Amino acid sequence: MARNIKTALSMNTLGLKVELVSELRCYDGNGSAERQREIRSLADAEVERLLDTNRQHNWRAWVTYHNYYKAPDLVGFAVCRQLQIPYVLIESSIAKSRLTGPWAGFAASADAATEAADVVFYLTQRDKVALEKHRSANQRIVHLAPFLNRAGLPPLRAEEGRKNRLLAIGMHRFGDKLESYRIIADTLQYLETSDWHLSIIGDGPARPAVEALFKPFGNRVTLQGQLDSSGVAEAYRQASVFIWPGVNEAFGMVYLEAQAAGLPLVAEDRPGVRDVIASPHSLVPAGNPVSMARAIDSIVSDRVLSREMSLAGRDFIRSHHLLDTSATVLSDQLAQVVGS
Repeated sequence: MARNIKTALSMNTLGLKVELVSELRCYDGNGSAERQREIRSLADAEVERLLDTNRQHNWRAWVTYHNYYKAPDLVGFAVCRQLQIPYVLIESSIAKSRLTGPWAGFAASADAATEAADVVFYLTQRDKVALEKHRSANQRIVHLAPFLNRAGLPPLRAEEGRKNRLLAIGMHRFGDKLESYRIIADTLQYLETSDWHLSIIGDGPARPAVEALFKPFGNRVTLQGQLDSSGVAEAYRQASVFIWPGVNEAFGMVYLEAQAAGLPLVAEDRPGVRDVIASPHSLVPAGNPVSMARAIDSIVSDRVLSREMSLAGRDFIRSHHLLDTSATVLSDQLAQVVGS
């Protein structure tokens, strides 16, 4: 998503040049006080470097992507405060519940950055709630739908020759990703469709655990490993249904990619996930593999439903989740804080 945002920002109508000026990652995944002190020290040095760099570039605004309690923006907030330039955040969150515990200091810094921003773009309705509740005076809270880094849709997949071919795409990681795979494995047991085949794209440290989940299904499940973009695109074209429960996904770019290709999908009805899915037939109650199985059965057995979902998904992506639409939203807001 970060690359997509940089591309969209570069399409601004103000003549502004977009530069990646800092690659410091202020992330602590373990709640380590020592690591957080080290990161703050690095951030202080980075701020000084950037303030010196600005003398040559005269920046007119600063944009930070994904400020939250494990990775607060310790750099952009400080730079903007010193330079008195507009401060813009994309996918930023407020987590008052994290103001105690191992990330308390980082959470406070993330919240302070969010409250100081001139514009905060939210990607899902779940994020909007807290942002609106803690909105600062004169701050704008603006919806920026997650989007694909492309101006148009890929060719519509042909439906012939793809009967009962299921597809799942996700990294093989412990935690939420592995839980999504566990739900898929449970779902397969309840399918009434007799001649299905599941292809799985992805890799990672939990691959042995993923392999164990699907071993009982033998050659009806193929783990293809990590594929390049052309390989993934071909997988979308060859599939009948995309399935991914989406456990604790912020939103899930794979849902956008599948719908853009015209691939019907099934996911669990979860916050964030539901924001990026067009058809109500795609969403099933969380934690109910029988419902997920029935939804898959319905799609593969009903060509009319499959076609309707395919076209609805493409229309949805075309209207809300492509590069040009998002670039316009970003450019319009930059114009208000930067001017012409």
